[in-house]
Amino acid sequence: MKKHLVIIFSLAGLLSASAQEPTRWRGPNANGIYPEKGLLKEWPDGGPELLWYSEGLGEGYSSPVIVNGKIYISGMIENTGYIFVLTDDGELMDRFKYGEEFHVSRPGARSTPTLAGDLLYMLSGQGKLYCMDSNNGRIRWAKDLFADFGGRNLRWGVNESVVVDGDMVYCTPGGPEYNLVAMDRHSGDLIWKCAGEGSLSAYCTPLLVDFPSGKILFTMTNSHVLAVRASDGQLLWSHPYANSRNIHPNTPIYYNGGLYCFSGYGHGGAMLSLDSEGRLLGQKWFDPTLDNKIGGAVMVDGTIYGSGDNNRSWKAIDWKTGEQLFESTDVGNGTVIYADGMLFCYSQRGELALVPADPSAFRVTGMAKITMGTGEHWAHPVINKGRLLLRHGNVLMVFKIK
Repeated sequence: MKKHLVIIFSLAGLLSASAQEPTRWRGPNANGIYPEKGLLKEWPDGGPELLWYSEGLGEGYSSPVIVNGKIYISGMIENTGYIFVLTDDGELMDRFKYGEEFHVSRPGARSTPTLAGDLLYMLSGQGKLYCMDSNNGRIRWAKDLFADFGGRNLRWGVNESVVVDGDMVYCTPGGPEYNLVAMDRHSGDLIWKCAGEGSLSAYCTPLLVDFPSGKILFTMTNSHVLAVRASDGQLLWSHPYANSRNIHPNTPIYYNGGLYCFSGYGHGGAMLSLDSEGRLLGQKWFDPTLDNKIGGAVMVDGTIYGSGDNNRSWKAIDWKTGEQLFESTDVGNGTVIYADGMLFCYSQRGELALVPADPSAFRVTGMAKITMGTGEHWAHPVINKGRLLLRHGNVLMVFKIK
């Protein structure tokens, strides 16, 4: 790996996870919202200051994970998947081989690793779930979602950043019997299986929500939204939900009795009403305009922000009513995260934009063009200690945003 240090910058203390607190894809609550404060509200011409970048990460679309002063990120080199471990300033500490990655269509690592304590969980695009020692890369156990659980590979490879909670790890093989499963995260032993509706997995990372009666996993398979009791795998309810491709990579968003489920290919999003225990009351509204395919959305102060797929504009949608509040094509469609009053939009055209989260208007207050890296601009950014970490193919870039 060749690493270029653009400017020496000392940061005291990265986000430090507690001994067993797992990392999550798309932020601490898996909703694209980061708790950072004191961030810049405008960027200088050309974008925020680039602190450093690291090359040689292979092909991939996953996001970095920061734990105890180390940065973990997955990538593929010559059809083999690796976990790369970087220091705070981008020096390569180690790389751990986990196995064959998806190399047919849109090749590269898909899933973002999940870490809990000293264990790292990585699901390859070939459907193998690995539990690894995060210190030395030793594989503790592995499961094949196809051979062990009757799943089958998808058009563009399996993609799910597995959920860890307590002593369980959850994932979605998508088989007719083992549709959603929970395993002991230390041994890999099966704890429960849920047949769901027997439909294929759909690239979706589940959302775990704590209700008074217990925790519920919400996820989207290729034809249904599922609610599964996390303790024993009982299917609580399902709701038909399909688009022309039966592909639903976006994790649902839960807030105050509402579950927003959305996907691309011209379909859009549905707001499902739940009672205080997570039981389905019905569909409250449906909006076809925000048909986001892979970039996620965020809900801030009662407004959903995101961009479309067929409808390739940025939109604000009222959480309660589904009414569209604004529409803009000033930035290409893509991924979005939020922190400290600001949206961080990363377009498929390679634009990195700063936009206030204002339901009345889409107003760009900072813009950078991402020219380094390889492949599509699909990875979701990460914010940590005043920095924005952005992966583009074989390069990880770190920007100063505070």
